[in-house]
Amino acid sequence: MKNVKTLALAATAVAAMSAPTFAADRTDLRSGDYSWMQFNAMYAVNELPRSDADDGGHDYLEMEFGGRAGIVDLYGYVDVFNLTNSSSGDKGAGKSKMFMKFAPRFSIDAMTGWDLSAGPIQEVYFSTLFNWGGGAISGVDADGNEYGGDVNMSFWGLGADVMVPWLGKTGMNLYATYDMNAKDWNGYQFSMNWFKPVMNFDNGSFVSFQGYVDYQFGADAVDDMFVPTTSSGGAAYFGLHWHSENYALGYGLKAYQDVYLVKDNGGIVGLESTGFAHYFTATYKF
Repeated sequence: MKNVKTLALAATAVAAMSAPTFAADRTDLRSGDYSWMQFNAMYAVNELPRSDADDGGHDYLEMEFGGRAGIVDLYGYVDVFNLTNSSSGDKGAGKSKMFMKFAPRFSIDAMTGWDLSAGPIQEVYFSTLFNWGGGAISGVDADGNEYGGDVNMSFWGLGADVMVPWLGKTGMNLYATYDMNAKDWNGYQFSMNWFKPVMNFDNGSFVSFQGYVDYQFGADAVDDMFVPTTSSGGAAYFGLHWHSENYALGYGLKAYQDVYLVKDNGGIVGLESTGFAHYFTATYKF
């Protein structure tokens, strides 16, 4: 679903295996600077997790952005759900209106002047990721009662740009996961994403195969009577998108398994967290 022109990160072990040398030319850190932004009008069908009471679809507008400036490589987006404020749909009244992903990473190669490339590894990063919901953050009310809140997560790790056969430059990362609501470190997340042109046309437009994988593991499972969680789970997106200089159209299939560590059909609430969803995208590029 996401335009992965900004490709993320690889595993901590990858960085450890990359012996530092001084072959890289870092005399002009700004020579490769660039930035981009686009707006995506989107519709999601059967997005998970959801309850049986929720209709399977919703519209939303996404502002997506990224770029490189010196040592910093940035990717992010802001989603605004249910633009017409419809009472139906799985983002209807009472549901969170916004979501933001913010993922700055910092080139260790550029900061140190070392060339950490080795084999398929092109560049190594200290990587961060922040997921923020648009609703209330959890806390304690005036009577001392705890209340739940929207997504408020951060991820911290190392990664690299890696050349993968056929896919080309692919971002991979390994994060430790910190829940800012619970003030607790809980498990890890492996992520990878790619952007592969697969068909070119005479007018300069092309079709890309693009997508990502986010997989959490090593977390503490919680046997909550309402919404139990698992120790692992994640999602993968596989999309075909047509791109021109100023526009894009796309379709993506997203596969889930206990996404966000929510146990599929578990507990009293019985949220569905394993299955498939469909995404349709129309993009205007700035």
